Amino acid sequence: MSQLDDKINQYFPGLVVRKDLVKAVKGNAIVPSYVLEYLLGQYCATNDENTIQAGIETVKEILRKHYVHRNEAGLVRSNIKEKGRYKVIDKISAALNDKTDSYEASFANLGIKNVLVDSQTVKSHPKLLVSGVWCIADLNYEFEESANVVPWVLTSLKPIQLSHFDYDTFIEARKAFTTEEWIDLLIQSIGFNPELFGKRSKLLQLVRLIPYCERNFNLIELGPKGTGKSHIYSEFSPHGILISGGEVTVPKLFVNNTSGKIGLVGYWDAVAFDEFAGKQKRVDKALVDIMKNYMANKSFSRGVETLGAEASMVFVGNTQHTVSFMLKHADLFDDLPDKFHDSAFLDRIHFYIPGWEVDIIRGEMFSNGYGFVVDYLAEVLRFMRSHDYSDKFNAHFTLSKDISTRDRDGVIKTFSGLMKVLYPHGEATKEEMEELLKFAMEGRKRVKDQLLRIDNTYALVKFAYSDSEGKTVLVKTLEEREYPQHYYKTLVEEGEGDTESLAVQHLDPEEMQVVESSSPQLREEHLVFQENQKGISFDKLLGPYLRGASRITVTDPYIRLFYQMRNFMEFLETVVKHKAPDEEVVVHLVTTEDEFKGDQQKDNFEKMKESAIAVGVNFTWEFDSTGTIHARHILTGHGWKISLDRGLDIFQHYEMNDAFAFANRLQQYRPCKAFEVTFIKQGPTGMVGE
Repeated sequence: MSQLDDKINQYFPGLVVRKDLVKAVKGNAIVPSYVLEYLLGQYCATNDENTIQAGIETVKEILRKHYVHRNEAGLVRSNIKEKGRYKVIDKISAALNDKTDSYEASFANLGIKNVLVDSQTVKSHPKLLVSGVWCIADLNYEFEESANVVPWVLTSLKPIQLSHFDYDTFIEARKAFTTEEWIDLLIQSIGFNPELFGKRSKLLQLVRLIPYCERNFNLIELGPKGTGKSHIYSEFSPHGILISGGEVTVPKLFVNNTSGKIGLVGYWDAVAFDEFAGKQKRVDKALVDIMKNYMANKSFSRGVETLGAEASMVFVGNTQHTVSFMLKHADLFDDLPDKFHDSAFLDRIHFYIPGWEVDIIRGEMFSNGYGFVVDYLAEVLRFMRSHDYSDKFNAHFTLSKDISTRDRDGVIKTFSGLMKVLYPHGEATKEEMEELLKFAMEGRKRVKDQLLRIDNTYALVKFAYSDSEGKTVLVKTLEEREYPQHYYKTLVEEGEGDTESLAVQHLDPEEMQVVESSSPQLREEHLVFQENQKGISFDKLLGPYLRGASRITVTDPYIRLFYQMRNFMEFLETVVKHKAPDEEVVVHLVTTEDEFKGDQQKDNFEKMKESAIAVGVNFTWEFDSTGTIHARHILTGHGWKISLDRGLDIFQHYEMNDAFAFANRLQQYRPCKAFEVTFIKQGPTGMVGE
């Protein structure tokens, strides 16, 4: 186990489970993860391998004996008849039969209904009345001659969820973890390997938890297929429900005026709409109108009566186009059905998760480390719904007066939710609060900037904040920095005004180079790039400064692992692209020798050397024996020093073995890590090889 796994087991004994065990026990059982982890938490919540293996066998045996597969329902019903009594794991729902004045239960997989259930059970578990609950239930079979008597008798029912937890113990244990450790614990709890995610990517994953801990939080996530947008709402918590966007009706969601029955928002903490995008989908305008009112005022009407609810609303859907295409031709809400592509509806959304920044799920991304039993974390998040952390930043920061009330609500609700998830003990530094505040403002700004495209009656808003020392910080979205030439384009009416100059007015100095041509004027400057930013390549970033150099020295202590060597090979490709065909270039690398695989490292360098000489590049290298090189930079023979804080390791992990992935073939389609680069003019210098 890792040091973090040891620490997790030390401070949360019995409340965490190894995340790869879910796959080990699931088999072909179509059940949510929280059901399986509930069982694993009973028998495998330990780091003792023998106990874990015994627990796995126990859980498998329980599933084998008691989980009802639909295709084996007849056999299970026969077992109940023959034995008279049997324990089953199934999704159970209940309804009131007003003709007999009794509640009747239905078993989804077992395929039986009209099973009598007492009123006290329904009162204790009201979600039985809406969409059903996964339960462990005892069923009796008592046949009677009367045709009106159902032979099935429900003798006991236990919802599969945690019965209680100690919040104070949870808070004290949280204090033992650093922010980085805690974030990694949460990412492992979701089921992912934190080593494959950058800080920003981790935050994007954790924003998905806010609807569970923040009342009436309205979240949207639009992006490519396969990024796990709906997983958190279908598998993670017994307090959330995922429904297809095409199946939503006013009675199902809010209230049935005929029966008086309250809909989903009255019973669930988070109601998520899957497959929400799709321009051709038919949408009931009455539903849109009542959703607008609920998302703004937390209430809805039942005839003359007004009711309130606390359910957060989540909308997830797939986009059909690239971000740059949407920004150039439409907006980032372009894929929504027409009736939801409505400025009044969209203005109620507190945060827009940029789904195009979230990696498509790959097998290697799943964790085999320890994380919370998700049902335990779900209860913690639910408990924190009654807490308010929205004022925590007030001692350090003040939002711009330019930000409207609705914009402000979106920012502070997101900030409060992130504080609950990351700092439930309320102890965050000024710098940590600032990071969350900027992130929250960016998510709301993404909504507001698209509203400016859709409806020109909205006023342009300056999303900024000031610290206690009076320093003002302007917040921008990542796509605003990536595509400035398109981002501001439709903030003016088409054909009215100079859209290109409008774009340039919004650029920071370090962003100017992005908009310029592929052969920008060389100058001294310092550039800052955000995590997940795309459109970056060695060719675009470094190529112009390498052109014309006959000698280049690269100092980078981390050219040891395979992916680092691949980065360096791509750097050599950039040198080749920018040198004249009839010229030769000397490229010298200063790095450190791999402690364990030095021979393999040298062999790879020899292969690079042989390959490079054929295209006019003389590649040499040396290992620094002092162990003192830390600064990473590139020196050119014609007078430029390029200082790279991450060296050539600027790209996030991508699938190198997929020959058909563009991220594998073209650097500009890879998300990058956060990094900085400085270009310094020094004048011609003597270099290695002269």
